[in-house]
Amino acid sequence: MSTHTPLSGKTAIITGSNSGIGLGVAHELAKAGANIVLNSFTDRDEDHQLAKDMAKEHGVEVRYIKADMSKSDDCRALIETAGACDILVNNAGIQHVAPIDDFPVEKWNAILAINLSSAFHTTAAALPMMRKAGWGRVINIASAHGLTASPYKSAYVAAKHGIVGLTKVTALETAEEPITCNAVCPGYVLTPLVEAQIPDTMKQYNMDRDTVIREVLLDRQPSKQFATVEELGGTCVFLASDYAKQITGTTISVDGGWTAL
Repeated sequence: MSTHTPLSGKTAIITGSNSGIGLGVAHELAKAGANIVLNSFTDRDEDHQLAKDMAKEHGVEVRYIKADMSKSDDCRALIETAGACDILVNNAGIQHVAPIDDFPVEKWNAILAINLSSAFHTTAAALPMMRKAGWGRVINIASAHGLTASPYKSAYVAAKHGIVGLTKVTALETAEEPITCNAVCPGYVLTPLVEAQIPDTMKQYNMDRDTVIREVLLDRQPSKQFATVEELGGTCVFLASDYAKQITGTTISVDGGWTAL
């Protein structure tokens, strides 16, 4: 257990956090002393075991609450069920790639609901709790695609641009209060999902692993290195700390220079 616990006594809710970036962020916030609420749309034994294991590892309280981020009532119920929300990390997201004229309407609707509207609903439910507590942090996990675009990702890019806009409005509405709202914009992050794509991509391009990573996956990431979930978690810990009291309504890129291009 870490001895440096600046977030001790705080409760952090992280949406879409039983794997990938969300889980990595949850671990870093737990290391910093925050009690954690994990979330996804499933309700399996392994989801609750994940919470138990994290609690044991970091010596904090950890709960898992099922809520479907495509449903507005579930989004708000997640916050109410948690009972406290000092730190809200809106992380849940899905992706689909297709040209605009072939983009399935149901995929567009799902991506906008999960990647954008969920953050509106959770924030709306969390702000009264933060105001009552006299402190709060809203951290929206956007993307490099919240600041730039790629072809065939219309819904994702639109949603992530929307998240950046929502972040600014939230910050302005809370500017005179001890509440901040910022967006973290990752580039490519090495998650189990990305890791699983590497072998197929190697076959597709007839390249070795290192070449696929450097020339295909990280083509737009000048550092030619993945960001890690730990780095993103550490960025969230910083934004939740007193050092970041005057950082609000902005984006922090963790993208190896992608958006500098």
